[in-house]
Amino acid sequence: MRSIMIYFKLLKMNLVSGLQYKGWPMMVAQVFIIVVTEPIGIVFLFMRFGNVGAWSAERILFIYAAAVTSFGLAETFCRGFDYFPWRMLKQGGLDRLLLRPCPLIPQVAGSVCHIHRLSRVAGGIMIMAWSVWSQGVAATAPGLMSVLLGLAGGFLMYSGVFILTSGVAFFTVEGLDWIYILTNVSYNVTKCPAEYMPNALRRMFTFALPVIVIAYYPASNLCGWGEARWKGYLALPAGLIFLLLSLIIWNAGLKRYKSAGS
Repeated sequence: MRSIMIYFKLLKMNLVSGLQYKGWPMMVAQVFIIVVTEPIGIVFLFMRFGNVGAWSAERILFIYAAAVTSFGLAETFCRGFDYFPWRMLKQGGLDRLLLRPCPLIPQVAGSVCHIHRLSRVAGGIMIMAWSVWSQGVAATAPGLMSVLLGLAGGFLMYSGVFILTSGVAFFTVEGLDWIYILTNVSYNVTKCPAEYMPNALRRMFTFALPVIVIAYYPASNLCGWGEARWKGYLALPAGLIFLLLSLIIWNAGLKRYKSAGS
């Protein structure tokens, strides 16, 4: 409980400090507009060429929005690990955190909080709601529960991605551009129908980085796309497993840390 209180206190401090800048409403609007307008190209393509088998623009946008919302939650509540390699490890800020009599993970996770990242969450939820309405889906309690578990699993998974990056940074501070494959690229992959993905790509985003598990299967449960219902409840354990594996790498890197010096 003490760690949780420290974490939320740090988030609040960073959030309030960010609100002191007069330009924060513009930043919020900017991110929201990007999230809402980015998939417009998909809508135009389907308007021009029609559906691809059983796949419509509404189906793809729902999966895409679920992944984007999960990513937005991780960006909002675990952003400190994204900044960790450059702001703390490379510049020596980690030494200061290690001297404090409180757990390290909540300190790092709560060290950064940008209010405009919530726009990604809001935009994703709006797209999901529009997609459900456009498909004429009658939302059921099990379906909604599956989607909520999917968002929770996605939040854990993307938080794990940030922690994984920080763990690898203990071994090599530079050359971390590969992180974009697991973040921006991963949720953009959902714009391609899962059954039309190359097998290697589908396996990668099902088992290595379970984006399909946290986005496609819960969406199928809610909208009735024919996938086995039990698959829609795998998102939370899949996200949790990915997070735990990332924490193992983080702890392995932390044990090798020998201070940045003066």
